[in-house]
Amino acid sequence: MSNKEKIKLLWKEYTQLHPQTADKYDAWAFGDSPQMADKLLDLVIRGIKTGTASNYDIFETCDETFPQVGGHSIVLDGSGDPQAIIITTEVQIIPFDEVSAEFAYTEGEGDRTLKSWRHDHEQFFTRESLKFLNKPFDPKMKVVCENFRVVFTKG
Repeated sequence: MSNKEKIKLLWKEYTQLHPQTADKYDAWAFGDSPQMADKLLDLVIRGIKTGTASNYDIFETCDETFPQVGGHSIVLDGSGDPQAIIITTEVQIIPFDEVSAEFAYTEGEGDRTLKSWRHDHEQFFTRESLKFLNKPFDPKMKVVCENFRVVFTKG
């Protein structure tokens, strides 16, 4: 079975339990490598990671769907297999250098401090900005800070 078919099957399982759910979702993996996707997915499933940050400019450049409160996402593992469904509970657009310690903690990564978050995300956003936007990291760049909760996991 292809990953695409597995994604549709997981969504079907979820909507059978929640028939009022709109038939719209995004499917994606965290990070920029299979290893990072698996590590961050594990944090999500264990309830440690309840937030994620994205480069605002990537959404337009890469034609990605902007997160909406109440929107569903199927989170994929590093192999592209669907593992969990999350629902977005909050979205804020904030300059990188104004992201709060509270939000950094919800990301669940590193030691969960703002200092650690800034260090790790500057590295990530630098790689991403150079690859997709062909420009250097900017501490004033807009960051999409999204909070979510897990509503379904692969059984």
